[in-house]
Amino acid sequence: MKSLLAIILLVANISLDDIILDIYNAVTEFGEVDYEQLQTDLYALHESPIDLNHTSEEELSQLWFLSPKQIDDLLVYADKHPFESLYELRMIPSLADYEIRDLLPFVTIRKPENGQPDATYNNIMYAREVFHRAQHEILTRVDARDIEQFEGKDPMFVQTRYRFDYQRRVVFGAQLRRPAGGRAKDLQYGAYLQLRDIGPLHTLVAGNYQASFGQGLVLAPVFHSGKSSYVTSVGQPREGLRYYSSSDGEGLHGLGATFRWNRGKATRLDVSALYSMRRYNDSTWHHLVGANLTFRHKQLQVELTAIENIWSDSIHPYRNAKYNRHYFRGRNQFVGGASVRYNYGWFDAFAEVAAAQNYQRFEEPLNGGNWGVGVIAGSRFYPAEGVSLIALYRYYSPYFDNALGYAFSESSRLGDENGGYLGFELTRWRNWKISGYGDVFYFRGYKYGLGNDTCTLGYDAAVDVRYARLRSSGEGWWTDMRLRARKKGKTSTYSTRFQFNWTCGGWSLRTTADANLVDKKQDEERLPLTYGVSVAQDVAYTFRRVPLSVRLRLQGFDARNWDNRIYLYEHDVLYAWSIPATYGLGGRGYLCVKWQILPQLAMYLRLSETIYARTWYNEKHPKSVFASQPSKIPTRTDIHLLFRVKL
Repeated sequence: MKSLLAIILLVANISLDDIILDIYNAVTEFGEVDYEQLQTDLYALHESPIDLNHTSEEELSQLWFLSPKQIDDLLVYADKHPFESLYELRMIPSLADYEIRDLLPFVTIRKPENGQPDATYNNIMYAREVFHRAQHEILTRVDARDIEQFEGKDPMFVQTRYRFDYQRRVVFGAQLRRPAGGRAKDLQYGAYLQLRDIGPLHTLVAGNYQASFGQGLVLAPVFHSGKSSYVTSVGQPREGLRYYSSSDGEGLHGLGATFRWNRGKATRLDVSALYSMRRYNDSTWHHLVGANLTFRHKQLQVELTAIENIWSDSIHPYRNAKYNRHYFRGRNQFVGGASVRYNYGWFDAFAEVAAAQNYQRFEEPLNGGNWGVGVIAGSRFYPAEGVSLIALYRYYSPYFDNALGYAFSESSRLGDENGGYLGFELTRWRNWKISGYGDVFYFRGYKYGLGNDTCTLGYDAAVDVRYARLRSSGEGWWTDMRLRARKKGKTSTYSTRFQFNWTCGGWSLRTTADANLVDKKQDEERLPLTYGVSVAQDVAYTFRRVPLSVRLRLQGFDARNWDNRIYLYEHDVLYAWSIPATYGLGGRGYLCVKWQILPQLAMYLRLSETIYARTWYNEKHPKSVFASQPSKIPTRTDIHLLFRVKL
């Protein structure tokens, strides 16, 4: 009890940005993540927390840092003994103290009034009451990006967003933006609507949305889990239809609905249908029609998913590139698959098999083709308290090409891959967390970035050790060390990251050190070893008597070339993210300020500056270095300003 009290006190001293930063640091280097959507989801959950006594697996899965075991434990505990207080989170064996710290900002316990269930969980109020009780948010953002580069042009990026949220049951949003250097005709716009739990209608989405079923071989969102420090989260499904608020233009655009029928708590049937229409290029439109059937009975879940892709004109990927020789070409493509999951206490197994229509060679007629097959299967084991193991195997045939599939893979696009993954996570010892994984993969044909290499065998292995010390005063410190070795094609990379975090009162300090070593061959000749190092210091302070918080980072880096680039997440204005690739010799710094002018009005400001003292040039192998010519722009300046009105 005293330990959890320390965690709750610590949350009062650690901002939500620090918790989000910890989550980003676990996935930034390894996974492919839609950071804008992830941050939007986390802030929405923070302002409208999940009621642990009225939640579901798909809702808790939005908290990316929770493992399937932790989600199951929370649901089982709430079913057998409803939560009376957040102190009871300490009773969940799979949750460590620092994981409870990350969880607390996003969950709550709502008690029914006068012994009656809260009406908001049984039906939607009248439109006037819904509008009155909902949260309204208006954002206006103006950026001056890379000012030195836009000579004679307008460097301003402008964006306006509106969001309506009624306890995440009724969500509506719209946005309008103009890219830097753009004109009036370059305006980009989008909108989304989501309704949930209206009788048998479980979810209705319109406008911009995303869909994810099974392991993602057929259909998955842009945000998906890859290799990260959350080792056992690999293969965790993010199921169902959800709105998509990111401004990058990805995702689906159209209409989707899920109907749900329950028979008690043990049996559930979901039927989903969706349609999407978006522009593929200047002259071609892409239409998608899909359906999903999900049946769950106790610990068993079975899914069937099918989609039909229709293009208004035949698509032909660039034919002179070897790596895309098996990409789909034509006008119609069918993709279908079946997935299954069974979890029982210490054992959790999952698998999915999918087939995609494809075409074999460039010279084949469009009305003839082949089928590609994708298979992913794995299991999680919990042999003892505080011990988690995972094993996963995937096989994607060369002809399995599905641009909307985002399953576990070494490549960003599925196809021509065979591999096995093993991971572990240990939390048996108080204050300690040790996790790691090993992944071996094989490409039979050509792959993007591997040149003319075929029959490529590679590996990826990492170990992460974390130690945390939290005191009842609300002060605390924790360290994290990550080691990684990776070989892909003719390039071997060895990297490490060390972090030290300390908080006291309104102060928060974070030191991050990165280093890597690259061993590369070119034309059967071994190039000299190259290195990359970076040291960054973060200082943050939240004033107690003034609604003002300030963050400062100073970073120095020395990376010999593009292969030694170092990615480090940076704070930005609300709902924005920045993960620049630093290489060459130079320094980078930024200042972030948040001022809560009024309870309904807040201002966010970010000033950043990068100074390049030198860009490296390899005279013997100039083509092997990304920055082969001295940069004409020694500095880069960015100014971001955002105003937020919340009612």
